Amino acid sequence: MKNRITTLLSGFVLIGLVLSLMTADLLGQEESGTHRKLAQTGLKFLTVSVDAQAAGMADAISAQETGAIALFYNPASMAWSQQMFGVALSQTQFIADVQYNAAAASYRTPFGVFGVSGLMVDYGEFLETIRADNKLGYEDIGTYSPTANAFGVGYARALTNRFAVGGHFKWVSQNLGKATIELDEAGDPVKNEYAKSVLAVDFGVMYNTGFRSLKLAMNARNFSRELTYAEENFELPLTFRIGLSMDLVDLLPMDAGMHSLLFSIDTERPRDYYENVKVGMEYTLMSMFSVRAGYIGPTDEQGLSAGIGLRNVAGFDIDYSYSDFGVFDAVNRFTIKFGL
Repeated sequence: MKNRITTLLSGFVLIGLVLSLMTADLLGQEESGTHRKLAQTGLKFLTVSVDAQAAGMADAISAQETGAIALFYNPASMAWSQQMFGVALSQTQFIADVQYNAAAASYRTPFGVFGVSGLMVDYGEFLETIRADNKLGYEDIGTYSPTANAFGVGYARALTNRFAVGGHFKWVSQNLGKATIELDEAGDPVKNEYAKSVLAVDFGVMYNTGFRSLKLAMNARNFSRELTYAEENFELPLTFRIGLSMDLVDLLPMDAGMHSLLFSIDTERPRDYYENVKVGMEYTLMSMFSVRAGYIGPTDEQGLSAGIGLRNVAGFDIDYSYSDFGVFDAVNRFTIKFGL
């Protein structure tokens, strides 16, 4: 009884702390002016979902146990990973031919679960031009290739069989390339490099309520100091989420060994956009084949998502997701996971 009370108190304290930080930060932004600062954060590549299973459920993933890939969502859920060693590899074909490659690994020890993560973004190649006094008004001077990446280490621990905490420290960098700012006397370009790096922190908590499979979770992502490009200051895309998940088969007259019907919902409050709700469902047959669907709103273009998954195919889990992006190209994601 004493342990249960201690667990509940610890959970409420941590959840209260997160709510306090969220309220103070967001109210501070809104009270500093007459309107919220929308679309004014940088390094937005950190907000793109990189896991096909999560994306197939519209990223309603905060309160689910997802293994090593949890470092990109809620690091606390990594604490209950059943694997001694787990690896996840994922590729995302984003809009405008932007490609995301992500990887994560976790290792369970008697002291908790340790993890590492890596995210690399390839924006492709762009033509570089400079103003010129000719018919076109500009002159081609070559190409450049912007890049972005984030590498991190994480730790999660189940304080009891119901309550877990986790954190993720990552070094984030983005290089927009070298821009020509003028031509010297010889007509050669004078370039200035636009690259920024910063340390960012994610953290989260997860609570198993004890009522069937119902789980609650909270997490915050992308805490960091303010950065400056040229003369403009900006912050990382800080987001707060509260989520819950439950296998609805617990409430239905169905064989839990044969069927699973996972329902998840996350509410998200970004620093630079309106609040949104993510709702997802996953049906799994015989712990082998999964079908997923989800919806996120309100958004400008993204809405419906869907996906499928195969479990334990020669020791691998394989997932695919499709996300509609309105006037843009659809986004496709592929993820492979395996563990020991």
